[in-house]
Amino acid sequence: MENIIEISNLQKAFGEVRAVNDLSFRVKRGELFAFLGVNGAGKSTTINIMCGQLKKDSGRVTIGGEDLDRCADRIKSRIGVVFQSSVLDSALSVSDNLESRAALYGIVGDKFKTRLAELAELLEFKDLLKRPLGKLSGGQRRRIDIARALLHKPEILILDEPTTGLDPQTRRILWEVISGLRRNEGMTVFLTTHYMEEAAEADYVVIIDGGRISAEGTPLELKNKYTGDYVTLYGVSESEVKSLGAPYEPIRDAYRLSVKDTAAATELIIKNPQLFRDYEITKGKMDDVFLAVTGKKPEGGEGK
Repeated sequence: MENIIEISNLQKAFGEVRAVNDLSFRVKRGELFAFLGVNGAGKSTTINIMCGQLKKDSGRVTIGGEDLDRCADRIKSRIGVVFQSSVLDSALSVSDNLESRAALYGIVGDKFKTRLAELAELLEFKDLLKRPLGKLSGGQRRRIDIARALLHKPEILILDEPTTGLDPQTRRILWEVISGLRRNEGMTVFLTTHYMEEAAEADYVVIIDGGRISAEGTPLELKNKYTGDYVTLYGVSESEVKSLGAPYEPIRDAYRLSVKDTAAATELIIKNPQLFRDYEITKGKMDDVFLAVTGKKPEGGEGK
């Protein structure tokens, strides 16, 4: 798979604060790439540079084989961005908002009407077209934000904490749409999120802290490196669990043991088959990875 985004030795400072500090990473075409970090880690600064909204101090940004310094306008046409805060006009109707944004890409007349109908069907907002944006719920507004980013059929969709504060049903709808776009159109998705269960579904994860990369890899690689495995034992007494000599904690009607890895869990089971009549083995969660790497918990979300 070819690289669609290449960031090399990126630097950006605000006074004495180095928001992005010699940052380098690659994003493969068509993948879901998770870019994680606590607030202030440098995520939004990096995104704003990639989108041409903020000037870098040094380094190189290449998107779709084109250098940002020389081809900024063409690069912008290949990217759709859903920012943390909506950039649409709350006083205008949904339709008027999207029509004015589409015009910036030369999408007008029948071409706009066709695209609007496609997006309204995809994101389920046909009944909202005449309503003022400011009268919509948070989840409804988010769907319109995503429609705005998709108007020009971008190759890359940048999602900056797109589901923060949304109810689970709206989050599910949005992820079904995004998964469909990746599957059917080969879209690359660049995601920042505080929901670690979303990051767990990524093809590749980069965790930054203080503007630098602290860890990177697939979710499985990161879990194997930074967390252990857990064995949950059912139908045993605490004295029996203690005899295994592994750290444990009681959870409801069971006990959860911490082990180094799957091999250690297997050895424990083979040596004590009489205790492992009802059990399950699980990997550590992305929350555990994030905490191990940064020393901090993600600001929101649930683990996976």
